[in-house]
Amino acid sequence: MTLAADLPLPPARPPRGLRAAWTAAHTVVPGVPRWVRIAAFAIPFTVLPSSAWRIATCTFHAPLDGGGVQESGNLGWLPIELYVVLLSVVSEVLAFAAVGLIAPWGEVFPRWIPGLRGRRVPVAAAVVPAGLGAAVLTVVPLYSAVMLAGGRTLTGQPLDAGIPLATHDWRTVVLVVCYAPLLLWGPMLAAVTVGYWRRRRGNPLDAGAAVPAAPSGRGTRR
Repeated sequence: MTLAADLPLPPARPPRGLRAAWTAAHTVVPGVPRWVRIAAFAIPFTVLPSSAWRIATCTFHAPLDGGGVQESGNLGWLPIELYVVLLSVVSEVLAFAAVGLIAPWGEVFPRWIPGLRGRRVPVAAAVVPAGLGAAVLTVVPLYSAVMLAGGRTLTGQPLDAGIPLATHDWRTVVLVVCYAPLLLWGPMLAAVTVGYWRRRRGNPLDAGAAVPAAPSGRGTRR
């Protein structure tokens, strides 16, 4: 008599759809140091609080800005409620692109890209944009933080009384807590970019090093 426990289990089905896309996007290639992996996955979370603040304030009109932002109305061609959602989505997509520096789709073009599918991503094509982005994302938030901490706008004008940084109450604390993580985006991206460059430089497929061929067996004695 055969027990049910003795029957072979059916083979596991590979993930499909959204689950497969999620797994593929977050898969880490071998050789990535732990600190680089942590930094890459943490970068999207440095952008998330400020995105949440913008959406809560401008789209859902939460009382977090003292009325200064909400009074700005539309942008002429797009309602501000929709604009901040699109801005936040684009910001998160750009932040998530850092994960590509530790994932297979950052080394080999995915199959859904016509004309490039299956080809190796040139090291410069990833390192140069990421390096420039890291520089901009380090300088601009730091400059903004220094100017705003001094009570000035980015152009050097005094802050209006209605904006959260000028209210000096709990709304100022919420704003600072939500936007302070952006100061980490640039430095963390720079660190991940250096890790990507060092890993790809040591890969024979990218460095152009000759791979030793297997012995053919000629001239051997038996």
